[in-house]
Amino acid sequence: MSRTNTHKAQSADGISRRGMLKAAGGLALASAAGTGAATLLGGTASAAPATFTHPGMLHTQADFDRMRAMVNAGYQPWKAGWDRLVANGHSAAGWTPRPQKMVFRGGSDPQNYPILYNDIHAAYQNALRWKVTGNTAHADTARDICNAWSGTLEGIGGGSEVVLLAGIYGYQFANVGEIMRGYPGFDLARFKAMMLTYFYPANHDFLNRTTNCWGHYWANWDLCSMASLMAIGILCDDPAKFDETVDYFYNGAGNGSLANAIPYVYNDVGLAQWQESGRDQAHSIMGIGLMGTICEMAWNQGVDLYAADDSRFRKACEYVARYNLGYDVPYTTYIWRNGPHCVETAQTVISESGRGQWRPVWERVYHHYAIRRGMAMPNTGDMVARVRPEGGGGDYGTTSGGFDELGFGTLAYARESGTATLPTGARSLQSVNLPTRYIRHQNYLGYLHEVTAASTTQVKQDATFTIVPGLAAPNGYSLRAANGQYLRHNNFRIRLAADDGTAAFRSDATFIPRPGTASGSVRLESSNFPGRFLRHRNYELWLDSYDATQLFRDDSSFRAVTPWA
Repeated sequence: MSRTNTHKAQSADGISRRGMLKAAGGLALASAAGTGAATLLGGTASAAPATFTHPGMLHTQADFDRMRAMVNAGYQPWKAGWDRLVANGHSAAGWTPRPQKMVFRGGSDPQNYPILYNDIHAAYQNALRWKVTGNTAHADTARDICNAWSGTLEGIGGGSEVVLLAGIYGYQFANVGEIMRGYPGFDLARFKAMMLTYFYPANHDFLNRTTNCWGHYWANWDLCSMASLMAIGILCDDPAKFDETVDYFYNGAGNGSLANAIPYVYNDVGLAQWQESGRDQAHSIMGIGLMGTICEMAWNQGVDLYAADDSRFRKACEYVARYNLGYDVPYTTYIWRNGPHCVETAQTVISESGRGQWRPVWERVYHHYAIRRGMAMPNTGDMVARVRPEGGGGDYGTTSGGFDELGFGTLAYARESGTATLPTGARSLQSVNLPTRYIRHQNYLGYLHEVTAASTTQVKQDATFTIVPGLAAPNGYSLRAANGQYLRHNNFRIRLAADDGTAAFRSDATFIPRPGTASGSVRLESSNFPGRFLRHRNYELWLDSYDATQLFRDDSSFRAVTPWA
């Protein structure tokens, strides 16, 4: 199996900035060919926009408008994501903040950092509820938490883990401040001062550390520092901080830069090994969340880090998702440089520790690559379906790992992959690439069957369905046979079954229409397994993961035509 590795050379050579710019960004950046060095032009050109977009970190105003519209319409999966937010106790208005003068993580001092992360997540969740509903009780709660901390905090500490404190909670708190910008009574100036005085120095100092062993720290240490540095730059309209993050993403000597965080690429299978894969899966998944956070914030300011080095990050998402779904992945021995003397330590096998756990990091990366960009993300799509609806802090345990990601990605990031409609009422569904064949049920299984005027009455009846509004989502449709049963997926095979009244059945029997390959055709995407489409193969009907081939697109495209019966 072929692979590429730029890990050992990264600190000297950097990586390509191919695809860095969004077309509309118009930013002055170097674009190096191949995998040579990439630096800001002349050391002076800026990646940052001339004027920062606000709100413009993890969410823009268009994102909030989409969330509100989808929730108000009751559309899935947004409504399920909303319900999960409302059910979280941190999102209740009236949360009482507990600001501390000093916060410690690590070292010998009292470990009071859980007070900070619980308050941050309460502020974020209340800010989201305000943006979706307009209920100012939630905005007041978020504002009061922010003001309480900015008026009280005098320092952070705790040995080396202060880096994690400043990084993780720095980017999270900055995102809350960005949402609350302009709200009556929110002291933005004091909040900025808190972020600049207590969080930024730890971020900057760690990324510019003087050490004999840059490779000692895991990718997450760099990535959380980078996320906080970028978020504070946006919050404070400071292009230098934004540029510092982008430059480190490409050229940093530590394990958070792109080529070091993703040291091996297996292009023949579309996967890329994560830096912490030999350590454990919890930190590998955390890394996907942190790099996704950085990429999304940059995207919302006009800089496309997602696309860097031929979408290297996409391949890493697929790798980590695939392994945690229970499948095998390639693995190359990884040399970890440990301790002050940089002793080489070999990780010879991928770690099974923490394998198969669910974290709320997948919706964001899936909806960028699969929906915004139309790229195949089969493993990530399957992971989205299993984790959905994503929760947030408080939904994944009480320890710090459950608060590493702000979460609620189903509500915040899910996007429709194009719009299409189906006519309701009796119809037959004709294959686009095999036009003499139609969707038909036989012995309670779905097939693509040839139907002509000479076909029996039974065949014609089995190839006729009543298209009704989706059992699980008003933006979807369900297909009801003459006997009152519905087409649904079960173990990814399309079957005919009676509605048993469960939410699982209704979701399995609901499909979201997407534009097909031919005029007037649609593709039917599963409502509960995003990225999987009803598709014929060997004349059987299956729910298969999307791939970018023309054959797949044709096999999954159908026209609703005059019913045979």
